Amino acid sequence: MPDAGSTVAFRFGPAQASDFERLFDIRLLAMRDSLERIGRFDPDRARKRFNESFRPGHTRLMFDAGGQLLGCVAFGPHDGALLLEHFYLLPKAQGQGIGGAVLRRLLDEADAAGLAVRLDVLRGSDARRFYDRHGFVETHRDAFDIYMERPPFGA
Repeated sequence: MPDAGSTVAFRFGPAQASDFERLFDIRLLAMRDSLERIGRFDPDRARKRFNESFRPGHTRLMFDAGGQLLGCVAFGPHDGALLLEHFYLLPKAQGQGIGGAVLRRLLDEADAAGLAVRLDVLRGSDARRFYDRHGFVETHRDAFDIYMERPPFGA
């Protein structure tokens, strides 16, 4: 795994409404283990939840240097902050530093705008430690999710 200072090659591209199915498939692949671990893997419920919150105008596709789709992330304004959601990487792209590089770029954008970043993570998910390492703190939780926030750098 690359160290925090290394450069990981990826690029963003815009998402379209027509990307829904392939991004939903990535969501299932990325989330399946965590959801099965807590007994909540249900493709129909996952489709409904993704459909209700999919915002193509705020969603970015992530590609490797060769143009292969790696995943997606949604990042846009919400209630005076930036909401980070639908951050999914294909399993083959996980553990290579791509997620950290993507998140650092998004946090740089948030810092430049002077805005906090909010997200929620599934209880019991390994993603919790990832967000902890990047300065997010828990604000509250419910039966299934942990809600986190990272203030802008220097705030």
